[in-house]
Amino acid sequence: MKVAVVGATGMVGTIILKVLEERNFPFSELYLVASERSIGTEVKFKNKTYKVIGLQEAVDLKPDLALFSAGGDTSLEWAPKFAENGTTVIDNSSAWRMDKTKKLIIPEINAGELTSEDKIIANPNCSTIQLLMALKPLHDKYTIKRVVVSTYQSITGTGVKAVQQLENEYKGAKGEMAYPYPIHKNALPHCDVFTENGYTKEEMKLTNETKKILGDDTVLVSATAIRIPVVGGHSESVNIQFENDFTEGDVRRILSDFPGVTVQDNPELNTYPMPIYAEGKDDVFVGRIRRDYSQPNTLNMWIVADNLRKGAATNAVQIAEYLVENKIV
Repeated sequence: MKVAVVGATGMVGTIILKVLEERNFPFSELYLVASERSIGTEVKFKNKTYKVIGLQEAVDLKPDLALFSAGGDTSLEWAPKFAENGTTVIDNSSAWRMDKTKKLIIPEINAGELTSEDKIIANPNCSTIQLLMALKPLHDKYTIKRVVVSTYQSITGTGVKAVQQLENEYKGAKGEMAYPYPIHKNALPHCDVFTENGYTKEEMKLTNETKKILGDDTVLVSATAIRIPVVGGHSESVNIQFENDFTEGDVRRILSDFPGVTVQDNPELNTYPMPIYAEGKDDVFVGRIRRDYSQPNTLNMWIVADNLRKGAATNAVQIAEYLVENKIV
């Protein structure tokens, strides 16, 4: 099993390596791949030092699997080259998510769709992954009509530049800006770029990816995405209207039984999900589960997850594990 990590020196690439090590992913050879400016950089992994190589060299080595986290432009150009050489690509960017010929996979939900014909597999947006980990078992039971979601997203979703901006602002130092405004002591209702309809691309990802993963265009999603000065993970306030009624006890039980979801919901003890506790963990945490009394069959929830792990790296590695376990790769 020859595995390449493309974008290995980036924020998500670093976490992919960490998750591969933690989960003891099987490989005989590992190739760490990055842009030209990083070629030759040395990276330690499992007490061994690896030299970063370039994309063309990695294609020529014909890895069995390539885990991509190097941005959409790199994925659009290079994922097909890897695929043509027999490599199965799992891509973390938005490049292939809405391509009708590519699968968009959250392993706990729809890994069963994968076959050996799928040479480029898309990893969903981080906010979509944690949302659907909570929505899917409830949709199966009660049938979702409409979802209104507001996200409170970690600066790590933007990348190293944003983390540096926040650190500079903490110190009162001037530096490069990842955002058009300060992020320290602030909240920006602006994740990704605005589209013609007034929504940002991040908000439209939540709408479009939800329908594709659930395989149900009747599920309506309205999203507002907000960037906040938090490092540990993304949070979501979610209002869900169902076709059928529910009890809050059954909702908690259904969510608790779903793999990868942890219910933290005891207001009397101030128990609820928070990014400070989700950071570094792979589960999706759900709490503040309560009926919306303003309209029938409607529920409110609060969902938190580490956007770099389940929202990106862990989900990609879980896809790879499924491919290996089912002898697809």
